[in-house]
Amino acid sequence: MIPTDGTMSVLSVAILLLFRAAAFSAAGNCEVCVVFLHRLYGSLTSGHTELSPVLVEEELVRACTVAQGKEARLCYYLGASSDAATRVTASVSRPLASHVPVEKICQRLGSGDTQICQLRYEPRPKDLSSDGLKKMRVLELRKILASWGEECRGCLEKHEFVSLIQEKAPLHDHTVEL
Repeated sequence: MIPTDGTMSVLSVAILLLFRAAAFSAAGNCEVCVVFLHRLYGSLTSGHTELSPVLVEEELVRACTVAQGKEARLCYYLGASSDAATRVTASVSRPLASHVPVEKICQRLGSGDTQICQLRYEPRPKDLSSDGLKKMRVLELRKILASWGEECRGCLEKHEFVSLIQEKAPLHDHTVEL
């Protein structure tokens, strides 16, 4: 017997929300891929009216030459870096040129290579202000620099680490335009 009251509509809404949550979590698992490709797509659409796979691939390789940290690792997995063993850039350039949503592209890439969706950005220190950095230990300051691929050669005092971090912070913010 099929209930005709509101339970059927509640059940259908619950199922719909479950599918949306599953789709969101699948895209949310590929943090580095989604952020990097969103920036790439934004820079492509702002500079060009029409996108071709060749243009997208050239821009991807160009963006990967300056990528650092987790984004450089993503470029290696995509084959867009100079030291990559395989080249699967076409699986990014063709869909991106066709304006396929970035989340969908990353989901497809993740199904082929699970390492792509396992990449995560390092949690950023909450407070990169001068006062916040002065409260940290030197070891924590060194870890911040190491996560950026930087090193403070000749730094002896804490204030030298703090000034270097403040100088390099804008370069290593992963939300900066390509």
